[in-house]
Amino acid sequence: MNRFAPQSTLLEPNWISGRQLKLRRIPTDISHWLLDRGSLTASLKKASKQEFRVRVVDQRWGRVLHSEGELLNMRRGEIAVVREVELLVDGVPWVFARTVIPASSLHGPNKRLTMLGTKPLGEVLFADPRTHRVVMEIASLRPRHNLYQKAVNHVETKPERLWGRRTLFELSGSHLLVNEIFLPELGSV
Repeated sequence: MNRFAPQSTLLEPNWISGRQLKLRRIPTDISHWLLDRGSLTASLKKASKQEFRVRVVDQRWGRVLHSEGELLNMRRGEIAVVREVELLVDGVPWVFARTVIPASSLHGPNKRLTMLGTKPLGEVLFADPRTHRVVMEIASLRPRHNLYQKAVNHVETKPERLWGRRTLFELSGSHLLVNEIFLPELGSV
């Protein structure tokens, strides 16, 4: 039985662990981004050598996608802060990121995660020694997938496929989920 209300008729991608993925299926220009275990923000800044900034697309309390709720082990009816941003280099979106923080995770120092504004989440997570990567999964996203639709909202040319990863982080004993969908401009780096 589905514990979470469906968000729309769009599907969710099939997320698989990085260990299960056959590398030959991933285009070489994107594989190092997908498998990098460091801070994506730091890697983008290093690769770009241009202006880097975060554009907040949306941030609100809401329901999560089914697979997000399952991975976060959320209770039925529990809501979360959902933050959607674009990571831009020289004004062009390179990555669409969706962060999900269950209400049950927002206690103590974790409350600061709801007040980031345009500050990159990666800078906060990787600067905190209490942050641990628990699980990382990878997916190929097509136009029929809900996250694909959100990711390409501000992209002129919509590709046939996008690649993304999502990471379950533990911070101060609580969990949050970060989805990172890599946009076409990133492949040209």
